[in-house]
Amino acid sequence: MIVLGYNGFTRGAELFGRLYGATGVGRNLLVGHDAAAALTIDGEVVAAVEEEQLSRVKKTSDFPANAITWCLESAGVELNEVDVFAFPWRFSPTVAEEMMSRITGSDMPVAAKFDALRRTGELYTDMLSREAVYGDFVQRTGHALDPNKLVLVPHHLAHLMCGAYLAGGGDAAFLVSDGRAETLSSVMGELRDGVVRVFDESTVDMASSLGVAYGRITRYLGFVPNNDEYKVMGLAAYGPPPQHNPLLEHVVRLHENGSYTLSIPSDIGAYYALFDSLFDGDSEKREEFDFRVRVAGLAQHMVEAVTAHQMRSLTAASGMDTLLFEGGLALNCVANTKMLERSSFTGMEVSFGASDPGVAIGAAVCTAGLRNRPADAVTTPYLGPSYDEQQILDVLGEYADRVEWQEEPDVSSAAERTAGLLAEKNVVGWFQGRAEFGPRALGNRSILANPAFPDIKDIINTRVKHREPFRPFAPVVLESEAPRIFEMGKKTSSPYMTFVFPVRKEYQERIPGACHVDGTARVQTVDERQNPALAELLRAFTARTDVPCLLNTSFNVAGEPIVCSPRDALECFLATEIDHLVIDRFVVTKKI
Repeated sequence: MIVLGYNGFTRGAELFGRLYGATGVGRNLLVGHDAAAALTIDGEVVAAVEEEQLSRVKKTSDFPANAITWCLESAGVELNEVDVFAFPWRFSPTVAEEMMSRITGSDMPVAAKFDALRRTGELYTDMLSREAVYGDFVQRTGHALDPNKLVLVPHHLAHLMCGAYLAGGGDAAFLVSDGRAETLSSVMGELRDGVVRVFDESTVDMASSLGVAYGRITRYLGFVPNNDEYKVMGLAAYGPPPQHNPLLEHVVRLHENGSYTLSIPSDIGAYYALFDSLFDGDSEKREEFDFRVRVAGLAQHMVEAVTAHQMRSLTAASGMDTLLFEGGLALNCVANTKMLERSSFTGMEVSFGASDPGVAIGAAVCTAGLRNRPADAVTTPYLGPSYDEQQILDVLGEYADRVEWQEEPDVSSAAERTAGLLAEKNVVGWFQGRAEFGPRALGNRSILANPAFPDIKDIINTRVKHREPFRPFAPVVLESEAPRIFEMGKKTSSPYMTFVFPVRKEYQERIPGACHVDGTARVQTVDERQNPALAELLRAFTARTDVPCLLNTSFNVAGEPIVCSPRDALECFLATEIDHLVIDRFVVTKKI
């Protein structure tokens, strides 16, 4: 059985921009962001790529025409050979009725209700309805799709199925929490014998979305909501834990069943006024680093308190040992670690596709069936495009007036050469094999450096990434070595940078470039099976330097998608102060 999952709407940006003002700073506040496609054949995910990696438009919500084409071509499949097309949103007529009822039952003035109904009606008719989704697919692909082959999967179910598949498909409790699904923002329950049971009493309405609340604070602090929340998470570490939190006192209400209510107005001016009142802020203070740190700490503390409340309820209602956590909130790796360590769960999994890129995988997996997953299927984030040596040489030839290169005889030699470069204060672009999928997996499209240099973070932030100086970088380490360097707690591995661990004191001075200000690190572990090229590089680097890990960040600059092709890599290399570029076995330097 062949199933294609995909996420994205041709008219999403246009309609949300015109109807709801989702432009400028608010450009990512729309349905369908992080467009992507994924292909399963007989229950196994064989290809997946985000549309932004091919279109080069970051966080695009457009119909993923390029991603669909690549997934099919990579597997040698034609559109007419696909059995099912799975889409990770289901705005059914029942959901539409609920959307209308919420508007008519609100305390808005009558004129405002009519305006809201008009906008919702246009959005539903032109974009969200089954008929609109079907028409969008036919128009963009030119394929006369049998309507019976289009399956709409509820958004939170798609998140869950992505996490369940990538965790191996076993029984588990689950929590899904994000900005919004069709009408809810968070659900919890159990996955047992392939059957999903949602604890309905613990669901959280979209109006009380913790993800949206965190995004509003992100905007209040001068960042881009639904994009820069990780900056707020990083800032929080610069201050002490709050002694009291006005957000928990005045905004959050926790309920006994594990749900909660958040009271934050949706109007930008109104929530700015609320936050100014709660935080004693104003337009000038919002620009001050110390103020931002304090507010970020309060926002982070709110997330941790609310998710801990959910965990207590989930633990009481479920007898499972393992927790699956998916959705945009699952990218908060600081909260993830605390959730696990403070709970009775012995294991917790957060996938590399936890946020909305993963729903393309989840929709396909849900339709194909978890029980049909092959027993020997390999869980890997490296599901995107790869390029052979001739393709690489062809592109290098186009840049021959600006770069020169040396071809190493084999992978081991390339690893040794790269380790030698990294032993010095060099920044290396690392481009190998198939592109990663999702926001929490690196290793084939990475920027690498030696974390033994205390100023290496500043060098990369200013000279390469062009981003804020407070931003930390993550270390990549052999899985077998990780417990020796980091306090891993209940975890034995962390292959997708979805957890944060304290760096053991004896290593903090040895790898200062990989330590955040609070002495923690967002670790990615690697083994030979998952990424043999990177594992070999780590072994060669450690043998040469006695430094047990590498600093590892995404191969891109601020505001751009991670590189996908050799051309992307060369353009980024030449536009920054990256010192060397290693593409496959080719070590590339700039001509002076």
